[in-house]
Amino acid sequence: MISDRKLEHLLLCAHCDVQYKHKNTGFDDIEFIHRALPEVNKEKIDLSTEILGKEMKSPIIISAMTGGHPSALALNRELSRAVNKMEIGMGLGSQRAAIENPDLVNTYDIARKEAPSSLLIGNIGAPQIEYAPQAVEMIDADALAIHLNPLQESIQPEGDIDACGFIDSIGEIVKTVDVPVIAKETGAGISFEDAVLLENKGVDAIDVAGSGGTSWAAVETYRAEDDYMGNLYWDWGIPTAVSTVEVTQSVNIPVISSGGIRSGLDAAKAIALGSEAVGIALPVLKEAYVGYKEVVNVIERFNESLKAAMFLVGASNLDELRSSNLIIRGQTREWLHERGFNTQKYARRS
Repeated sequence: MISDRKLEHLLLCAHCDVQYKHKNTGFDDIEFIHRALPEVNKEKIDLSTEILGKEMKSPIIISAMTGGHPSALALNRELSRAVNKMEIGMGLGSQRAAIENPDLVNTYDIARKEAPSSLLIGNIGAPQIEYAPQAVEMIDADALAIHLNPLQESIQPEGDIDACGFIDSIGEIVKTVDVPVIAKETGAGISFEDAVLLENKGVDAIDVAGSGGTSWAAVETYRAEDDYMGNLYWDWGIPTAVSTVEVTQSVNIPVISSGGIRSGLDAAKAIALGSEAVGIALPVLKEAYVGYKEVVNVIERFNESLKAAMFLVGASNLDELRSSNLIIRGQTREWLHERGFNTQKYARRS
């Protein structure tokens, strides 16, 4: 059952080592140019932003994690309470389970009840055109994410491995709903080629969800009777920093950077590379089991460490952060150079 599978995914992410083993996000290869004369008052740094028509106090979105199992109700309640208090955004897990079984709707719509004015993002799969309006209505969504997870499906014992027609399906979903549509990977990244295809199909934003954080091949390895495929593809994907550069340099729509972002410094680097917002998941998942105050503490730490990075590069707001100087080195630079991207443009922007 879909509901049982969702519970397994939650428990595995919370209690097992599901991180990439030999690949990181690439953010370690990103170095800011320190400003000894920042000319900024750290206490007056402005983290506020607007994305997809919604204003947020900081550029943090709690990425899609859960819903569709009774145990997810408490988690989404605590997460959305924190989202409401901190005035940030939140994505819900795939809503297919509740569309097929209305008894599970409360595991999703609790988010809107607890966060009545926050940015909430619905979630369906690319082929689920007929589910799109219901997903939006279920949580009064401000946007709808279409999740892309071919890696997970290829490892998952019950995975759907027929991806034919996904591009056209995404185009139809864009026409079907009256809210912005986000194309979202689930941990393996998005290349510039796919980003261009998605923009041409009318999506309003892209969430790169790159590799280096949680590996969904790893999650499915724990569930599979035979772990050969999962172990072989555990580290598959485009690192988040690489994917962020590839996509932001290739499209003219907002980009959300997610996948292994673990601190405000990571977030600062992602935004300096061009993203409009960042998504985090695992850092708040375990805290959500404790309560919303612990989730709030995580968000506050992210905000403070993001402000520290902005102070040290002399950025008083996010637009100035996107114009700050940075160096791309190591394997991230090598990857981007091989793909034809100019990394020197970041070094002397200001």
